[in-house]
Amino acid sequence: MAHKELVHDGPIKYPNDPQFGTASPSKIGMWLFLGTDAMSFSGLLIAYAVLRATKPWPVPEQALGGVFLSGIMTFILICSSVSMVLCIDACKQRDKKGIRNWLLATIVGGAIFLGIQAYEYTHLMHEMGMTFSTYEHGNNLFSSTFFAITGFHGLHVLTGVIYLIWMYVLALQGRFDKGDYGMLEIVGLFWHFVDLVWIIVFTVIYLI
Repeated sequence: MAHKELVHDGPIKYPNDPQFGTASPSKIGMWLFLGTDAMSFSGLLIAYAVLRATKPWPVPEQALGGVFLSGIMTFILICSSVSMVLCIDACKQRDKKGIRNWLLATIVGGAIFLGIQAYEYTHLMHEMGMTFSTYEHGNNLFSSTFFAITGFHGLHVLTGVIYLIWMYVLALQGRFDKGDYGMLEIVGLFWHFVDLVWIIVFTVIYLI
């Protein structure tokens, strides 16, 4: 029996498929990743809450030397989330300069956040006696959970900054000049997620 040659009419255009609506496979993949990532953060925060409720626990504001630095970090991350929205809006309007400028502003915001976090870690280790496993003035579990949660989030910020730098390189190459904002929208989803998670972490660990 002769084998019939398989032919096709080109790649399937998922965005026009009623099964997917306006969501591309890449966007669906990012949503699935963020869903699983949210469960990871939820597990860490729930563990923190359980330990805090059942163990002797220091007052976070006193143990961490105040919330001034973390407050600045929160403000910067929120501003970077806004600049990401403006970047996508500039892409829709085919504003080449706006795309690059707002994307660069988002990158700078993430980098400043990481710089302040590194400074905070150094301050806590040298001035407050906190390390990844010990705390001179209280429960060691407080120290380990603090560094685990904020460090895990910091890793996400670092990943996001690298991701954004890649988008910036593509922007310089003219990848988004014709208004194709799909890739920017996907990195924007990740960046907004990182911002939202930090607001929760800031509230649970620093404020409550």
